[in-house]
Amino acid sequence: MTKNNFLQRGLLFLIVVSFIACSTDGESSSEENNQEDTSDETAVTELHAAYAAFNQDATDIYLSDNGTTVTIETTGLPDHETVYWGEGNDLYREEPDVQLTPSIMSSNNNAVTITVDASPNLTGSTVNTNFDTIGIAVSGASIFNDQEGGGALDAAAGSLDWTGAHIGPGVYHYHLEPVAFSNDDDNLVGILLDGVFLYGRKCNSTGDYPTDLDASGGHTTTTQYTNGEEEYHYHIINELYSNTGSYIAFAGPYQGY
Repeated sequence: MTKNNFLQRGLLFLIVVSFIACSTDGESSSEENNQEDTSDETAVTELHAAYAAFNQDATDIYLSDNGTTVTIETTGLPDHETVYWGEGNDLYREEPDVQLTPSIMSSNNNAVTITVDASPNLTGSTVNTNFDTIGIAVSGASIFNDQEGGGALDAAAGSLDWTGAHIGPGVYHYHLEPVAFSNDDDNLVGILLDGVFLYGRKCNSTGDYPTDLDASGGHTTTTQYTNGEEEYHYHIINELYSNTGSYIAFAGPYQGY
């Protein structure tokens, strides 16, 4: 073998080895990227135990998107009394002091469907709430924030029924602590659009008002639905709101987007 042939074969060998090494590195990087792309979405195989507390006559709750999200379909019709059912309904409650909005339950489409993360992402930025439905209560009706008609809730407070809800705009919804099913206690109130559960003013882990809530009214402790494991969740903040004589259900911002 001539010296030139030897050098040519050696150079060819180095090129082949370099190609294989580059290909292997590329495949590894691709696999790592794929793992990173899917790591943000956590799939579950069964619904959170808290969903069992929702009114099953008004809601249909199921896993979606291969277990990464939960879809909640609701009639929006609550399972408790209110003046907004209208006279003649079995759940009608006379409330002469309520400044009724034009709509009542029987003449209004209250159906709402939302989809939330099965495992909320608590690593991102906080997001402010918007007008319209910000969550679904265990009663089957919508939860709204502390605004009404583009402004503060104060002006519309007179139309709120005994449990802090009314119709307008759109659907029957709660602005305040819904005393029909959570009245100065640790009961589950509902699920919000970021997939985080909302509870009453007290915490199940201590039986008292929590003192370590963040700006959204959230903290991480055990609840009656977590089987001893700690979980981030919201509480109705124990501060009276303006002229309502009650407590805002949730003002935000969301922590789970």
